[in-house]
Amino acid sequence: MPTPRRRRSALPLILSATALLVPLATACSGGSDAGATAGDGKRLRVVMAFPPAQAMSPYGDDAVTLSRLAVVEGLTALDEEGAATPALATSWKRDAPTSWTFTLRKATFQDGTAVDAASVARSLNAADKASPGPRVLSDTGITATARGARTVRIVTDEADPLLPQRLANPSLAILSGAAYRDGRVNPAGHATGPFTLTAVKGAVSATLERNDTYWGGKAKAPGADVTFVADGTARANALRTGAVDVAEYIPVSQASLLGDGLAHAFSSARTNGLSLNTRRGVFADPAMRAAAREAIDSPALVKAVYEGRADAGQGLLGPGVPWAGAVRTPPTGRAEAAGRAQVAGTGEIVLATYTNRPELPEAATVVQEQLRKRGFTVKQVVRDYAQMEADALAGKYDAFIQARNTLLDTADPVSYLASDFTCDGSFNISQLCDARVDAAVARAASTAATDARHRAVATAEARVLGTDALVPLVHERFVQGYDDSRVHGVALDPLERTLITADTRVG
Repeated sequence: MPTPRRRRSALPLILSATALLVPLATACSGGSDAGATAGDGKRLRVVMAFPPAQAMSPYGDDAVTLSRLAVVEGLTALDEEGAATPALATSWKRDAPTSWTFTLRKATFQDGTAVDAASVARSLNAADKASPGPRVLSDTGITATARGARTVRIVTDEADPLLPQRLANPSLAILSGAAYRDGRVNPAGHATGPFTLTAVKGAVSATLERNDTYWGGKAKAPGADVTFVADGTARANALRTGAVDVAEYIPVSQASLLGDGLAHAFSSARTNGLSLNTRRGVFADPAMRAAAREAIDSPALVKAVYEGRADAGQGLLGPGVPWAGAVRTPPTGRAEAAGRAQVAGTGEIVLATYTNRPELPEAATVVQEQLRKRGFTVKQVVRDYAQMEADALAGKYDAFIQARNTLLDTADPVSYLASDFTCDGSFNISQLCDARVDAAVARAASTAATDARHRAVATAEARVLGTDALVPLVHERFVQGYDDSRVHGVALDPLERTLITADTRVG
């Protein structure tokens, strides 16, 4: 699930795997007879796709895992439209461009201590000072101060109309004071979610128990036994044989074998696109980029690779961003496409993608053939993402296929547009630097009112598409696995932050 990453270095605030290692029952047994708890429902058996990479540190990608397992919470949550809704904070107001006040609900940490303004300020300030820090704070800093027992003042380095959405990011989860010891942070037993993380066995498994003091009401399952299995076919087989109740991220190739009762597809915020190198090589010529765009047959990709479980490319933002279609405007400033004879004389281009998402190498093969029919000579490079990211960011490929979460971090696409398509963008694989794009993205970033911001985003999207720096291929649909005849309350979340909830149960 590649996303723009900071280069990993030692985390001063990190949870070591051994700190959580306690005796753990086998992953699917739940520590009792097939996961049952007499008179209190059944334990959930869950298989996740991505094992902990940083020993469940809340400041890296593992924070999303903690969120998907309903262990951690922030001051806010997000609704289906990506708007901020109350979580540990019941309300908030903007006092000044850089200052906000949040009012807290009455809640208790999993270790029995009260959630108060001091604990909230401690958690947010610790996240701000972490090194490397959470990606959600890469473009701003925050300072939190307790104002009484139930009020927190948060000051941002610069005006930030998206602070309430930002605070819903799992990396800004609120933890009790006991989580912070000896320069480390330990979320196990110190968060506020409906489930408490009680044990982690390296990158193999984890155990959750119900948090009976959860402010939102007790979870319907008494706990969960979680395994981490990177192989998608293995996850699908575990679901098919009844070894697990919930299987995360079923590969498209397995979904049709499982059937609709076990495989549940839904629109995501991911756009799979063809990034074209605008700085050097064949695609530095806008006419060649336009020719590549005209060569792409998105519906054919949906049919051949995704077996109908994807949506044809509509723009940078797909159906998983529900408001995008209503405000989308036609691309502006596109070049006239080069003819076949011009294309045929350009020499070989390198088309790259990665193996971590099994559909992408298949998509690359289809795209290669579509480009070949237009006259391009194409060489494929396919490797593990970790081996390719540096070269992709350095512009060493002519074309690069990637699956991109367009609502990363703040559930607002402005951060995606800025990082991927502006001159100073940190994840600019297309190497695009266009003053009109930069200006449009800056206008969107400075617009606070929701409807106006959406329109500004649509204008920026049109500017980017007008350069043909990225050709949308498909918009992914996620497939989560569970037997809907006996498993209920599994969240199908386009933002990828929620999976297990207090309502998830067997029976």
